Order: sequence, then C-alpha cells, then structure tokens
Amino acid sequence: MSSNLVQAKLTVRTLQAPPLSVKSGRFRSEAHRMPPTQAESVIKNIIREIGQECAAHGEIVPETLVAFMVKAVVLDPSNGFNTDRTLTKSDVQKLVKLCVNRLLDSKNPSLDTVKMQVYFDMNYTSREEFLEEHHRVIESRLSSVSREITDSRACVREELESLYRKIVSYVLLRSGLGSPTDIKIVREATAALQSVFPQTELGTFLTLSKKDKERQLKELTMIVTGIRLFNRDCGKGGEGIDDLPAILQEAIPATTQHVDSQLEVVQEQAYRYTAILEKVAKNPLMSQELQPYMLREALYNVRQCEIFLRVILSDIITCAQEVEMMIKQLEAQLEQLKLTVKSKTAVPTSQVFPIFIALSNLWTSFQDETVLISILSNLTTHLEPFLGAHDLFFPEKVIQVLLDGVTVKTDVCRIKEHIEDKVNVADFKKLEWLFPETTANFDKLLIQYRGFCAYTFATTDGLLLPGNPSIGILKYKDKYYTFNTRDAAYSFAENPENYIDIIREKAKRNAELIQLLELHQQFESLIQYSQMKEVDKRYIKPITKCETGTQTDTHLLPPTIVRSYEWNEWELRRKAIKLANLRRKVTHSVQTDHSHMRRENCSQVYPSKDVGTQSMREGSSRVPRPQIYIAGLRGGQTKTTYGVKVNLTRAVDET
Repeated sequence: MSSNLVQAKLTVRTLQAPPLSVKSGRFRSEAHRMPPTQAESVIKNIIREIGQECAAHGEIVPETLVAFMVKAVVLDPSNGFNTDRTLTKSDVQKLVKLCVNRLLDSKNPSLDTVKMQVYFDMNYTSREEFLEEHHRVIESRLSSVSREITDSRACVREELESLYRKIVSYVLLRSGLGSPTDIKIVREATAALQSVFPQTELGTFLTLSKKDKERQLKELTMIVTGIRLFNRDCGKGGEGIDDLPAILQEAIPATTQHVDSQLEVVQEQAYRYTAILEKVAKNPLMSQELQPYMLREALYNVRQCEIFLRVILSDIITCAQEVEMMIKQLEAQLEQLKLTVKSKTAVPTSQVFPIFIALSNLWTSFQDETVLISILSNLTTHLEPFLGAHDLFFPEKVIQVLLDGVTVKTDVCRIKEHIEDKVNVADFKKLEWLFPETTANFDKLLIQYRGFCAYTFATTDGLLLPGNPSIGILKYKDKYYTFNTRDAAYSFAENPENYIDIIREKAKRNAELIQLLELHQQFESLIQYSQMKEVDKRYIKPITKCETGTQTDTHLLPPTIVRSYEWNEWELRRKAIKLANLRRKVTHSVQTDHSHMRRENCSQVYPSKDVGTQSMREGSSRVPRPQIYIAGLRGGQTKTTYGVKVNLTRAVDET
C-alpha cells in the first residue's frame, strides 16, 4: 500500500466487477476513469495482501475464498463499511484485518460453511459439463498423436509401417482399452485394424484432407473397439479390457451407501441442533448461555452439507439408471451381432459396422459413468473435513445435556404433524395460494429459501425449519414461499415485504446464508462461480435492459387509392383532348372474298395398321446344275491328243 492517503469507494462485486481507479493516492470504484486491467490489479493486490497475511500465520488460503470473504466483510453492516462513501487507508487496513481474522478463526463453523460452499462451487458442475470437460481433456491429450498422423507425408516402406503403428497407438489411446506398450494388446488391436483397414490402404488415406483423416481415424477407432468388444464377449480376445459394467454395478451401490451414511449423520446432527434451537427460542434466557457454542452457525453448516450430499446422491442415482439402461442395450447389441455373424467367414460391412460403432459408443458411455462416479465419490470425501469441527465444539456430553427434555423430530415428522392444516383461500382476497390438488407440476415449483419456512427464519433469529407444501404455497411477486405451520403462513402473508427484508439483513450478517437459502438474486454481487460462467466476468451487474421487437400489419385498412387521379393539369388536358377527338372517330371493318364465310375446320384420320398375310404354298427355285464334258482325253490314232469340250448345262429359263 502507498504511504499517501488512500481512499476507496467499495463496491460489493466479484473480482472482475466494476473496478477501483487510482488517482492522486486514491482509488475509487469509477470504471469510466480507470482501465479494467488496472482496477483488477488493485483488487488482486488487496486479495494478495490478505493471502500473504494468512500464509504468515501458517494458513494457505485460496484466492477465491479470500475474494468471497472480502465481499462478506463489506456486506456485513456491523463492520461499518458503507458502499456510498470513500474509505481511508485505515479503513482498508481494517478490511484486511477483519478478513484475516475471519479466515484464521478455526473455531467458527461459519468459516467451514463458506469454505465448503467455495469448494463445491469450484469443483461441481452439471453432469453434461462434467462429461464435456472430460471429453475435451481426452481430445487435448490425443491432439499431438493425431497431428503426427494427419501431417505425415510417408513415402517409403519404413515410413508407412511407422505411420501404421502410430494409427494403432492412436486407436488404443482413444478407445482406452489397454496400453499401447503392451505387446499382446497391440497385436490384438493391429489384427482388428488390419481386418478393416489394411496397410495397403495407407496410400489412399494420405491423399485425404486433414478433416477427413481425423474423421476416418475416429471411425476406425470405433470399429476396432467394437470388434475387440465382440471378440471379448466370444472369449477370443479382449486383452486388457476391464469389465466396466460389473465394476459399475459394484461401485455405484458402494458409493450410494457411503453418501447415504454421510447424509444420515448430517441429518441427525441437523435434527438435534434444530431441537435445541427451538428450545432456546422458547426460553430466551438460554440464548446467552449458548451463544459461545454458535449452534445456529453449526446448523447452517450441516444443512449446507446435507444439500450438497443430496445433489451428489441425485447424480449417483442418475448414473445408476443410465448404467442399467446401457447394460440392456449392450446385451442386445452383442446378441444382434452374434445373429448377424454366426459362423460366416465374410459378412457385409454395411451390416456389422453400424453394430460395432454402437458397441463402441456404449462402451464410451460406460467409461464416462466410471469417471462421473469417481468424481462424485471424491466430492463426497472432500466434504467431510468441513464437518470435523462439530465433535470438537459440541461434544456428546454437551449435546445430551442440551437435549434434556427435548424431543428430536425429523423433517418428515414435522411435515406430518401439520399435513391436515391448510390455508383458507377465502381469507386472502389479494394473494394467490397454490395446492397440490389444484396445481399442475406442483412438485416442480421453485420454492424460495430452499423450501425452509420464511416466517420461522425471520422471527426466531435464523432457525431453519422445513416448509410444508401441503399447507399451501404462497405466490408473491412471481415467487413461491412455504411455511411449517398454518399460523406462520397467515402471519407472513400479512406483510411479506417486512419478513423478506429481515431475511435479507440476516444474510448480510451471515454470508453463508446467501448460497444456503439461494439469495443470489438479492445479492447480485455474490453470484455463484458456477453461474458466473454465463455472465461477463468483468462487469457483473443485474440485468436492467433487454432487446424487444414489435411488428404491425402493413395496411390495417383496405387501400383507398384512386388510380385515375392526376395531379398534373396538362395530363388532364391531354386526356380531355383525346376523349374529344374520339367523338369524331368512326370504326370501319372490311371483309375480303377469302375471309368470307371462313370457319375453322378440323379432321381426324385413323393411322394405318400393320397387316401381314401368309400363303399355304411353299415355292422354291434354283439355278441349273453345270454339266461340262471333255472328249478325246484317251487319245486316238494320232500321237497328239486333241480334247473337245462339250457344255451340256441347260439354260436358266429351262429349269
């Protein structure tokens, strides 16, 4: 910090909120006077100073927790920080000191609750985002191997063989079915790959574009994975492939049992703390005696842990349902593949490749569920340290003394006690009440304060009792409220704004209530990290503007345009002269001899038919047979032989 006088105008914002500006030894929350990067550095310096102070006392605190604590301290009205006035250097030092004291207070359950909330917000997200992040990590790890294959320009035999080995390694790494360093696994994968992509096809593969190469690599991976899974099912291969369905069928019940046991412990603690605080509410003299024990903060701690465990348990149940469905699909696909292949030596690829790809996708889903179960199990394990202070602060002997003469009730018992009590709608003319018998999707209504009774919390110094929807749900300003008794519902309905303001003020003093009761809309600056991803990380402000659009018909009334209207006088003159001239005109017609009595004619002809005839006689003719003789060849009385040629062939016309 500078030795000059430092004044600050604080805004309860996140680390990326409208920042602080430095000018003449002062820093103010005026974003238009200071670049955002400089303002962020100022805020980070304050947070860094708090972190260093904590580290000097042997406590390593993450920056996210420090930032949350800074906002919580400023938000607490008992600390005297007014967001509308400037703060001197001493005020900033006071802020740092208060934050450090809170962060080092290991005997305060409120700090454990805040740590639990920060940890859960930073490490938990929806099922879809979990899987999306997991797939993104896999793609980033495979990017270097894929790039070596797609960028290869192999020409000679050795280079082509090396490229083929890289493709085999890529297939194994992407499928996750065995290590590419295991010789048996590599041989099995190579044999499966050669059956669909022989090494002679590398020439064609190298001529493809980069995107086509990547697409073909993914397809080859799925087909090879399907082949290996089928061979494993037939008992002819499957080296290095774990039985994921069997592993999940064992892991899911074990994880569910672990979460259930944790949930039971937390709920039992919450029920006992609630019973003690109810007793204190009826006997004000006990409140001063129990103030050092901080039972109320302990109740908030176990209730927050209960909520997180329920979220985890819900995701585990979803995983169990998905695994059960996928096991049936896997068995069906393998059975179909067996019927298709049977004992054939060759099967059309159009029949088996889609099944191989379906098997691969199913196995990838099994791998995803395995990762999800592991993450959820780790989350459950890491939530346990945030509950470790209860045994230290509240020994069993102390709890038993406080529970003397008190009946511990579960949430279910409390709801059953007043299940027949219902609000009389006739008593409220201006308020709307909802009941399960008359409201569609009653169970899906978003109840304020996580379903806890707003009236009880406001009037009993922060006691959390579950609301009973059967009594009736109050709809007030498009928000829904539940109550634990009918009298509480009637009292709250008389002046809802008063009790809402009381709850807001209590949340300022206990910042952990903002997330516990889901009050983020009332405290826009303390938005959850998981929700922060959807918001501009530099300026987090409530939405005060929106884009709207309207549309009207082009012509609401039928058109009344007179087409014959002319504004030009000379045009009217021209039309008048034309009409006047037409009065002296006569139309004549002439007809010639050629056109006289002429009319249009038409005729129709029948097309000629193909006719054939056949006679009953057969006739034939041939040319005469040649008959030529030569006489005198045997000789005569003279020594010289004289031959005489005689042609006896008949004439053509004589035949």
